Amino acid sequence: MTASASAPSEMAFFSLLARCGGFSAAARELDLSTAAVSKRLAQMEARLGVRLLARTTRRVSLTPEGELYLAQARRILAEIDDMERMVASSLAAPRGLLRVNTTLGFGRSHIGPLVSQFAKQHPEVQVQLQLTVDPPPLTEDAFDVCVHFGEPPDARVIARLIAPNRRLLCASPAYLARHGTPKSPHDLTQHSCIGIRQGDQAYGVWRLASGKRTETVKVRGALSTNDGEMAVAWALAGHGIVMRAEWDVARYLRSGRLRQVLEQWQTPPADIYAVYPQRHQTSARVGAFVEALAAHFGKSSTRAAGLVGGW
Repeated sequence: MTASASAPSEMAFFSLLARCGGFSAAARELDLSTAAVSKRLAQMEARLGVRLLARTTRRVSLTPEGELYLAQARRILAEIDDMERMVASSLAAPRGLLRVNTTLGFGRSHIGPLVSQFAKQHPEVQVQLQLTVDPPPLTEDAFDVCVHFGEPPDARVIARLIAPNRRLLCASPAYLARHGTPKSPHDLTQHSCIGIRQGDQAYGVWRLASGKRTETVKVRGALSTNDGEMAVAWALAGHGIVMRAEWDVARYLRSGRLRQVLEQWQTPPADIYAVYPQRHQTSARVGAFVEALAAHFGKSSTRAAGLVGGW
């Protein structure tokens, strides 16, 4: 056995020897002979090149090097013990309170039904679903898992890509029949565009790209809201052009109630991430829910991939 492989067992042996205060007591606890305990200590000292115990006819005591070794050994053994408990807990049955945060419309349409299935599969988990316009700050410790659109906002969290997603520009056939179909991003300035006031994105500014070419357009319109579902409803009613995530409009594009415009132009991605604090990376309930998200949306994204020209 190499020194690195035997180090944890040597540390545990020396910690027990120091706790017992002598060879005889340690031998009884280890079910070894006193000579075997003494020999093992001598092998340790020979390998390290230092004396760890000062021996007299009456007692043994720690040398300065032994005190240093013991302090560090106990710290390392405690860390190993903590690590093993964390790993074991990650394999345990999910239980306890799970706080999930996501946006209003997406939460109602997609996460709510998923939570219902998850609760049936994991009856010992209590799920608290929070639907908000914007995700709460990390500093507030307000959620365990956040289903987030776009790039994760903070490097201090763990983010798992759940499904790819695009933002699309679309309008109702009736609106396009009345006002025409835009042929370039600049044409959007002549259209009624439905505004969505969400997150920290600049309101009323749409950014589009085609290859290496990019366009930034200041749009305007009579209607705006902080609720994406309402914005889509207004688009369906013929009030204008809306920029919305593919997950929210795919069914209307399939049915023909909405039509995509400027298809050759890409908007900023709205990929779907499961975001959670690093301290929850070994939590059984968090891990189980993130896996449920990945399984559900992985299947959904496969079904949706061909709806409007792929992801």
